[in-house]
Amino acid sequence: MENNIYVTPLSGRYASQEMNALWSNDSKYTTWRKLWIALAETEKELGIDITDEQIQEMKDHVNDIDYEIVAKREKECRHDVMAHVYEFGLKCPTAKPVIHLGATSCFVTDNTDVILMTKALGLIKQKLLVVIKNLRDFALKYKAVTCLGYTHFQPAQLTTVGKRATLWLQDLLEDLEELEFVESHMKLLGCKGTTGTQESFMKLLKDEEKVKQVDGKIAEKMGFEKVYGVSGQTYTRKLDTRVLQVLSQIAQSCSKFANDMRLLQHEKELEEPFEKGQIGSSAMAYKRNPMRSERINSLARHVMALSMDPTITAGTQWLERTLDDSANKRICVPESFLAVDAILILYANISKGIVVYENVIKTNMMQELPFMATEEILMNAVLKGGDRQELHEKIRVYSMEAGRQVKELGKPNDLVERIANDPIFGLTKEEIMQALNPDHLCGRAPHQVDDFMAEYVNPVLERYQDLSMDITTEVNV
Repeated sequence: MENNIYVTPLSGRYASQEMNALWSNDSKYTTWRKLWIALAETEKELGIDITDEQIQEMKDHVNDIDYEIVAKREKECRHDVMAHVYEFGLKCPTAKPVIHLGATSCFVTDNTDVILMTKALGLIKQKLLVVIKNLRDFALKYKAVTCLGYTHFQPAQLTTVGKRATLWLQDLLEDLEELEFVESHMKLLGCKGTTGTQESFMKLLKDEEKVKQVDGKIAEKMGFEKVYGVSGQTYTRKLDTRVLQVLSQIAQSCSKFANDMRLLQHEKELEEPFEKGQIGSSAMAYKRNPMRSERINSLARHVMALSMDPTITAGTQWLERTLDDSANKRICVPESFLAVDAILILYANISKGIVVYENVIKTNMMQELPFMATEEILMNAVLKGGDRQELHEKIRVYSMEAGRQVKELGKPNDLVERIANDPIFGLTKEEIMQALNPDHLCGRAPHQVDDFMAEYVNPVLERYQDLSMDITTEVNV
């Protein structure tokens, strides 16, 4: 087995190559080495006797990791960081005395976790923006296609296909806003020692003013502006909670969309993209199952469950350090990112090619339309001198009877005829039919789409116009 492969079904089957590469062993352990180099450069700048030759030797072997030696050494010493220090020292004999000087294991493990999570948030943001752009285009295209709205999955007042898509969009914009906040507040641990007091550097540098510069210099070299002001041996585990909660929120939004797609595909109004050679069922050849949406729901469930892990870890840490976080972090953090990455690939694929069956939408709508127009019919009858309470009761009774015609007898909806034949309403069938114009029954829906794009969506996409939207939307098996 290659040491560079992160072993999870998410890796080979669902997540992108770039997200897999980010959480690979090579990415992790080369980052450890870059941190050791940043530490040595900082110590040299602050007066410790470290030569340019030693630093260059370390740089020359950043990517040269012998995993067999590391595994053999870790089996002997039962310590992953010291196994890598040992192997790096073999490659860098001149620099060996200064590798990891003054640091504890969390210097490389925790700082690397922050670095990788920050980069991973950037990849997630890119994919999130692709989905936002796809949904923006979809919503605008179908902003005026009137359709049944549903509450409790029962027909309610009309909306439009595009307006419904803005609800999916709004959730993602909330997620993006939260992601941006977390991304902008990511902090390195720095190098604070075994209990966070920087005691080792007080011994090495013998100058508190110099010691105070260590964290900032390391952060700058690693591309960060912020470092935790205080810590125990580790950064506060609430950071992992904050990051995974963002991923959970994205998963929640995607799952809501996927559920909506599954419901609407059942109604034959919308449909996922379906490849020419795609098989929906091994037994029922006619089926076109919403497998992408189902997979989103499945993966999202995993992400939402994983988000509980760091909350428990953060609440059960002991004093300055306890190791019961380690194995848990190794699993829940990468898997959450890999799963959300896979979810957004699926979402991008679906949102780019949603199939809209406008004739079915219209048929479904017209079947329920007389019920949708009862309020307007009631108002028109009142304007002709009718009693609102008496008319309301009549409409209620006729609606129940018409509903029984449809559901129990399988006959057409005859509500219009019932009302037209009752002189208490004082309305002709033609007058009633005028109230059944779907375009007059969906409120401001089309204009809401335009306003939402102009005020909320377009400014976000313009702010990120230089960010590449070129991501893979090819869905694996």
